[in-house]
Amino acid sequence: MKDVLDFSYESRPGRVVFRPGAATTATAGEAAGLGLRRLLVVCGRHGADTARAVADSLGPACVGLHDGARMHVPAEVADRAMEVARAAGADGLVAVGGGSSIGLGKAIALRTGLPLIAVPSTYSGSEMTPVWGLTEHGVKRTGRDPVVLPRSVVYDPALTLSLPVPLSVTSGINAIAHAVEALYAPDTSPLIALMAEEGVRAMTVALPALADAPDSLPDRGRALYGAWLCGSCLGATTMGLHHKLCHVLGGTFGLPHAETHTVVLPYALAYNAPAAPEAAATVARALDTTDAPNALRDLAESLGAPRSLAELGLKEADLAKAAGQTVGQAYANPREVTVEGALAVLRAAFEGGPPEFSGV
Repeated sequence: MKDVLDFSYESRPGRVVFRPGAATTATAGEAAGLGLRRLLVVCGRHGADTARAVADSLGPACVGLHDGARMHVPAEVADRAMEVARAAGADGLVAVGGGSSIGLGKAIALRTGLPLIAVPSTYSGSEMTPVWGLTEHGVKRTGRDPVVLPRSVVYDPALTLSLPVPLSVTSGINAIAHAVEALYAPDTSPLIALMAEEGVRAMTVALPALADAPDSLPDRGRALYGAWLCGSCLGATTMGLHHKLCHVLGGTFGLPHAETHTVVLPYALAYNAPAAPEAAATVARALDTTDAPNALRDLAESLGAPRSLAELGLKEADLAKAAGQTVGQAYANPREVTVEGALAVLRAAFEGGPPEFSGV
């Protein structure tokens, strides 16, 4: 029967605290509620000042601050952080910062089983997923394990006030990509569709507003709310073509994470739209448009985001290798991904033109 619902949905355990100032007023309480008394704070060098403030708020429960997080979580970086955690005798982790910091916290949790608290300062959404990633020998591996899912997430919109507008934009569109891909995942559900549409709508309203007024706490809060919803969608579903392309481009070719997601999103959606018309229609409705791929590209362009993979440093000679690696990985996608198809998406994203495909 055409209209009979058929789906499964698994809720993810965890607690969320969302309010301005929560980073330094609520994190210690979250740790205490989990019974944690020896916490290692992990971050990147650029976010060390914020992480230090969080570490100070933990008082004697903080046993150290490690600022070694790097993009795409190189294996050697994860190895070093794990050594630091063990030497400190940590019984828990607090990751403060963007996707790189939270990714490093997850890498430690994966190997040690230590519970993780996330204090995000960007809109990456990684804090709401059981997805981990490690890059080794030029290849980024990802997996899913409930042990890496943060036990508590402390959302503090004030932390994102210092995030420059260009990074806010690409981080936000990265979050949108999570929701878009969740809509056509094989394990999507009506609840995911609701969260995805609301998350995309919240983020696409917030980004132009905060670009005009970067110090607006309400707009920063709305963007963080959107990131929460979009990340939750990714955490409950299976990744497809979009994320596999971005993992290849980041892990093998070193392209920046959020910027790559921003460029690739319209083209991956345009490629999949014929096989996932309901998903494309939901995104279009959230964007108040009839053409979601072009609307996403126009949004990024209007906010000054990179428009092509060429701008991010990819070479034309790299396209064939990237397409081969993308097809060489097993993953679910609503439309079959051939070498020709992957190459067409990559070439279109490389050139940065309209996200339209014919004959592929």
